[in-house]
Amino acid sequence: MADAIAQVPAQKFTSFASFYPFYLGEHRNPVCRVLHFIGTSVGLSLLITAFITKLWWLIPVGIVQGYAWAWVGHFGFEKNKPASFKQPLYSFMGDWVMWFQLLTAKIKFSG
Repeated sequence: MADAIAQVPAQKFTSFASFYPFYLGEHRNPVCRVLHFIGTSVGLSLLITAFITKLWWLIPVGIVQGYAWAWVGHFGFEKNKPASFKQPLYSFMGDWVMWFQLLTAKIKFSG
């Protein structure tokens, strides 16, 4: 499966279904996947906390946390540019799908 993912070229995607294999290919490095999972989990925790406590300033902090962890994974370990630079909506959706698939062990942290 990794070979099929690696062959998907970077392009302007017209559907999430066609984008997601490319997205996974941009997240092959295990450290990058772990950092994405941590960032998304921290962001979600801060969002939930913001709604429970009505501390609304936690919402932008959660967004920054989510992207900061992910971008460290891309620039430091994956050595590529985040897909959010060119496909922000599909990339955001991909973050959550990958997070859920990692959480439920449908895909592995190790690629």
